[in-house]
Amino acid sequence: MPVPPVTHRFEHELGHDPLLVSANLVRSGPPDDYVLYEDGDSWCYACHPLAEIVLTTKAIRIRQGDREWETSPGDAPMEQVAALLDGLPGHGWRAYGWAAFELAYLLAGQDLDALPPDEPLLRLIVPGTEVVLREGLAVLRGTDAEVLAGLREQLNRPVGRTIAAPRPLPVEDLDRDGYRNAVGTAVEAIRQRRLQKMILSRVVPVDFPVDLVDTYVVGRRGNSPARSFLLHTGGVAAAGFSPETVVEIDADGWVHTQPLAGTRATGQDERDTERLRTDLLWDTKELSEHAMSVKVAYDEMAALARSGTAAVADFLSIKVRGSVQHLASSVRGQLPVGTSAWDAFGALFPAVTACGVPKPAAYQAIRSLESHPRGLYAGAVLRAEQGGALDAALVLRTVFRQGGSTWLRAGAGIVADSDPDREFTETCEKLRSIASFLVPGNADDTTTF
Repeated sequence: MPVPPVTHRFEHELGHDPLLVSANLVRSGPPDDYVLYEDGDSWCYACHPLAEIVLTTKAIRIRQGDREWETSPGDAPMEQVAALLDGLPGHGWRAYGWAAFELAYLLAGQDLDALPPDEPLLRLIVPGTEVVLREGLAVLRGTDAEVLAGLREQLNRPVGRTIAAPRPLPVEDLDRDGYRNAVGTAVEAIRQRRLQKMILSRVVPVDFPVDLVDTYVVGRRGNSPARSFLLHTGGVAAAGFSPETVVEIDADGWVHTQPLAGTRATGQDERDTERLRTDLLWDTKELSEHAMSVKVAYDEMAALARSGTAAVADFLSIKVRGSVQHLASSVRGQLPVGTSAWDAFGALFPAVTACGVPKPAAYQAIRSLESHPRGLYAGAVLRAEQGGALDAALVLRTVFRQGGSTWLRAGAGIVADSDPDREFTETCEKLRSIASFLVPGNADDTTTF
């Protein structure tokens, strides 16, 4: 059965906060196979998949209606994914999903034997129902008019909800010595010139049930992300507040990437935050780390983009992201004719700020020094459009749930002059952007939003 085209579209006046409406849609919708993605201007809720594409270590699996088949990823898996999406019937489709960090190993041609043979590296759904929310307006698209009519009614309902008080998770004491020792090992490898920089992360388990929808609402109120997301698809659930994008591609082929590297906490007040910001801007280690990342992002863009269009559009700005502030830059370029958004995604993924320099050596160091596969951490949550646009958020500042376990994860950029204590502190600063907002599944103390 072919995928039916999206044939129904309605606009609806929205009188409530899009964040709260989005959360209500998730709560009342299917319990899995959905993605909620905030791109800065709007919230996009996608569910009821008509088609699904899953790239694993060995194959690409496609489900379209009641048909399922698989094909080989070949030597150019991103081209294969693009071709499969282009082959979908209908007009105006969008695809939503995620890419695991380990997709980088496949793209780099590295050994995948340590991963399960059916491990998903990229999962995309093409929704049969999509709701785009922004201030004052909701746009509903889908194949089932009755489903859309029910959603229109739901948009008129009150959105107030009593949310349990967050239960902050301590992040300062777990595995301090183990992380510091790993930093020391990484520094030694860098001084031996095996690589220039790596991002070394650590996992913090969450030992109580977490309500991901309420955590998303409370956490979004307390953060200032570049992108945010809430999803449950393919057995993976996550709520996150991304500080940067891996790549943004518009329908005209302009590509932007936004490296953030170099971190300080925000302070107790504006004066304290400004003091920490000045310290960051004069820290030679942080400046060097940032410049290194921007150079890699520029080199990747220059190799990809039409001649003469690659440029550093912004350099050494400050972006505040929740409990931390970062050095930020922006690199842009325009795709040449015949190059797709998926080519750009493959060229720039993973974000250099989440792996290291050079990337292949950083992958090896990550695999050696980190005790858990990264999975969605440091990967991407993304939206792709038939018209050629693609928007991919870097998965950081996120709470993850899979296989009965819930956890947080954060890392720090390690260079030759890294101090293990400072790098551990940096992971704590980043973790607080999510650890402070975890809403238990059951609690007595409540707050109304």
